[in-house]
Amino acid sequence: MSPSAALARIRLNPHSRAVQRDLRNATDMHRTLMRLVPDGLGGSPRQAAGLLYRLDVTDTFSTLLVQAATLDPTRLPDDYGHTDVKDLTPVFNALQKGLAVRYRIVVNPVKTERLPLENKGRRGKRIALTGPDADQWWARRAHEAGLHLTTALPTLVAAVHGSGESAAAVRHHLVRYDGTATVTDPDALAEAVLVGIGRAKSYGAGLLSLAPASTT
Repeated sequence: MSPSAALARIRLNPHSRAVQRDLRNATDMHRTLMRLVPDGLGGSPRQAAGLLYRLDVTDTFSTLLVQAATLDPTRLPDDYGHTDVKDLTPVFNALQKGLAVRYRIVVNPVKTERLPLENKGRRGKRIALTGPDADQWWARRAHEAGLHLTTALPTLVAAVHGSGESAAAVRHHLVRYDGTATVTDPDALAEAVLVGIGRAKSYGAGLLSLAPASTT
């Protein structure tokens, strides 16, 4: 049985107060988008729903891509934006070894600091990767996800900021990669599309978009 998911494309209304609030604070954005998935999903609702999202910004408008097992766009604020929803089953069905694809993903490339032996059992802080280090991080993750990269164009994305009612402000370093690749493991790739890649998934990272590469 093929995996399945839904993808919503939301062209944001820049005049909406809810949109303006969510663009300022990724925690608010995540809270709004969780309204699209069913209630009562337990202690890890984002993971249970398979919710991932990415903000694509151009000179003229901003679009949110939101993916989950099921989505109900009627639960968004009334003036949030125009929404189209499509079933991703055809995308999964098309995946096969050797298929050439175009991809886009925003990731949070990080490494965990190594601590001295006397600190055994403690976790080092996470360090953001930039430049060639970030590129190598993405190449490794893509390989694990069943993609052989042929091109990878990095674009630095504005860091996202968020805060909770009882938590300190958080900041995540993000990089967008666009390029072409060849599918090497369709099952691993389908799983990567479903669950996302890397950290900061609640802050707009990890959603992998795929499309057939042009043959012309």
